Amino acid sequence: MRLLLTGTTAARGMALGRARLVQPNRHLVDKRPLAEEEIETELGNLHRALDAARVELRDLREKLHGALACEVSEFIDTHSLLLDDQELLRGLDDLVRIGHYRPGAALKKQRDRLVAVFEAMDDPYLRSRKEDIDQVINRVISALQRQTSVEERKLAARVGEILIADTIAPADMAHLVGNGLLGVVASSGSAYSHSAILARSLDLPMLVGVRDALSTIHDDDLILLDTERGEVVVHPTAQDLALYRAKQREAAQEGRRLATLANAPTRTRDDIGIRLLANAEMPADIAMARARGADGVGLYRTEFLFLRHKGLPSEDEQFIAYRDLVLGMGGLPVTIRTLDLGADKADAAGLVLRGEDNPALGVRGVRLSLRYPAVFTTQIRAILRAACYGPVRVLVPMVTQPDELIAVRTLFKLARQDLKRENVDLPEKLALGAMIEVPAAAINVRALLEHADFLAIGTNDLAQYVLAADRGNDGLENIYNPLQPALLRLISHVIGAGRRAKKPVSLCGEIGGDVNFTALLLALGLNEFSMHPSQLLHVRDRLATLDHGALRRLAPQLMRAHTHEQVEALLTKIAEESAA
Repeated sequence: MRLLLTGTTAARGMALGRARLVQPNRHLVDKRPLAEEEIETELGNLHRALDAARVELRDLREKLHGALACEVSEFIDTHSLLLDDQELLRGLDDLVRIGHYRPGAALKKQRDRLVAVFEAMDDPYLRSRKEDIDQVINRVISALQRQTSVEERKLAARVGEILIADTIAPADMAHLVGNGLLGVVASSGSAYSHSAILARSLDLPMLVGVRDALSTIHDDDLILLDTERGEVVVHPTAQDLALYRAKQREAAQEGRRLATLANAPTRTRDDIGIRLLANAEMPADIAMARARGADGVGLYRTEFLFLRHKGLPSEDEQFIAYRDLVLGMGGLPVTIRTLDLGADKADAAGLVLRGEDNPALGVRGVRLSLRYPAVFTTQIRAILRAACYGPVRVLVPMVTQPDELIAVRTLFKLARQDLKRENVDLPEKLALGAMIEVPAAAINVRALLEHADFLAIGTNDLAQYVLAADRGNDGLENIYNPLQPALLRLISHVIGAGRRAKKPVSLCGEIGGDVNFTALLLALGLNEFSMHPSQLLHVRDRLATLDHGALRRLAPQLMRAHTHEQVEALLTKIAEESAA
């Protein structure tokens, strides 16, 4: 019997294949306290399990080759880093030696503690890092119980399948793609997880949050995965299959048409030029941005460079990464965001502030950087050195008030003076921008513009702060909505302030790359979008159908809306009038 399940799109595409179920690891945890004479034996068991998990990750790396190995290496590095995290290891040892926990119970307790820290974060990307904790701890528990990875054991030799799982580790996903995996359906997970990022890089269709997938789908069921609609069709009918084949033909034709836009100018129907920039964090993103005709990089995340190291990355390591980024863009402008971490696994580098009651509202972003000026100065020096190889802008995250930008400028000035004394080549000028993601920054934006050369609106975090709603909480879907009038008024206020100050304003949140919001953002006055490179051609194509002048004339109506339903109705009107 045909069955339809829905979820959230993590990576776009369609796939038809057999289902392969991977039930979550249901490890039995022995909660009995350890006797004193058992402690050393169980500590030995725990350490051997950790070693086995490290070996398993190393073996997975060795099985991957070429481009696939490049794509997944950073994710494996992150998991390997977690396995070597000294706080995690000390905590496990203390739980066994002092708390008399058995290894499995100690692993679970550490997992729960760390996940609680991540879940408290407001940044959806960083909050999704809790999946890494789950995947690493499960790998160790499996090793502790002398089990191999469930995904690898059941799927290594199968092709033409769609994985149905609770979550999947990036290393396992990469291994399975090499064996013919067609797509992934996850009952939980986030579109910001490492696995989702990798799926997008591999063009592997992935749907997350399909709650009933594991309970309603069975091994070898024929399923049709359509992430464009956010649907999984179990036992598709002949009509479904005919529609799938038609969509395949349409997708191939559309892909060929979009490919012709790679080097086309980005202009609206009434010939207004719009800048399309790329969000990036890995070399593959840079390559895709160049191939799809990005006007530059609007947001380069530097967090991966810190998370993948056991300690702080050196100035030279950072310089090489930033230099290669700049060279990779071939003279196009690059915006490097300074370190945007808070109470997360940067503690391997000694940056975590422990004991914060609410890490989501704590020392993160520029607040963290200014708390560690020596660490921040190292990053600043690396950026200044890399800026000699092409145009670079610097974006400061989590700005709340002007004195933070003043402090950052002072550190850049001091670093520049030191580098000059060392006879290092330096750029004549470096634009410094503020990321607008805190409501106070948006409201007081005119004061920030006295010290910022440009602005970038981070709508993901701004929406959560303005609406006091976690985007990952299904119970708040009616509140967490990018069409909320309060959010739109703040975005419009920031764009207008930048325009009056004659300073660029970009938007780098998720809605920037969603064609469903392109007309809305044009109406609000945005002319610089930054998005995942995979969306560049889609947004360029959408912009070509829109009349910029007509949309701007409808902006006052949007600002008078009282509810997001009214905004949605106006957007429908906008679409109709702009197409007229």
